[in-house]
Amino acid sequence: MAAAARQYIEIRVYHFSTMQQLAGADSFLKEALVPALHQAGIGKVGVFTPIGVDTATDKKLYVLIPYKSLKQFEELPAKLQKNKAFQQAGSAYINAAYNAGPYTRYETILLYAFEDMPEVKAPSLTGEKKSRVYELRSYESSTEKLHRNKVEMFNKGGEVGLFERLGFNAVFYGAVVAGNRMPNLMYMTSFENKAARDEHWKAFGSDPFWKTLSAKPEYKNNVSKIDITFLTPAEYSDL
Repeated sequence: MAAAARQYIEIRVYHFSTMQQLAGADSFLKEALVPALHQAGIGKVGVFTPIGVDTATDKKLYVLIPYKSLKQFEELPAKLQKNKAFQQAGSAYINAAYNAGPYTRYETILLYAFEDMPEVKAPSLTGEKKSRVYELRSYESSTEKLHRNKVEMFNKGGEVGLFERLGFNAVFYGAVVAGNRMPNLMYMTSFENKAARDEHWKAFGSDPFWKTLSAKPEYKNNVSKIDITFLTPAEYSDL
């Protein structure tokens, strides 16, 4: 059996200045964009909101869209423009006035999935979505060479396999192709709740394989900054 082709993964981060904007964008995603993405052959769309963020100062929605190829990514805007159901369902968002925008701005991060996990995967969680914790991590490196070294550590080094063995329910791992914090990689793991998350990381830190891997001189100093964002999935999220 041929190996699965590595997907490209888009992460959109929508920023809002009002709760009204956020509610409108959430409705647009649920009623228009996610169904249209499904129609376009994109089956696993994730929609998330941050946990533990002061929404008085920072209101966000995260959208994860996996693509089979860059061609699919490139062709999507034209397909959406031609999709009459999408245009109708998303009319309020699409046709918003210049002085009443549906968001402050949104940013796009484009990633290329790792060799050891070439496709986005829905986690095997059984609890209610509202209790789940998704952990999005970004690992920045000081140079492109060190970034490639950290990617190698995940793949050839066996870090991806360790996460799998310990049941981290990874959604994706990817190297950032285009973003504002390059060079970096990002990955997302998922848990039934915060306590399960903490237990998993405790097991990770004490695992003999990790202690051996992280002590190898060839993998020293390949990460200069780590950012962690905790997310909860929308009820209509596929992930």
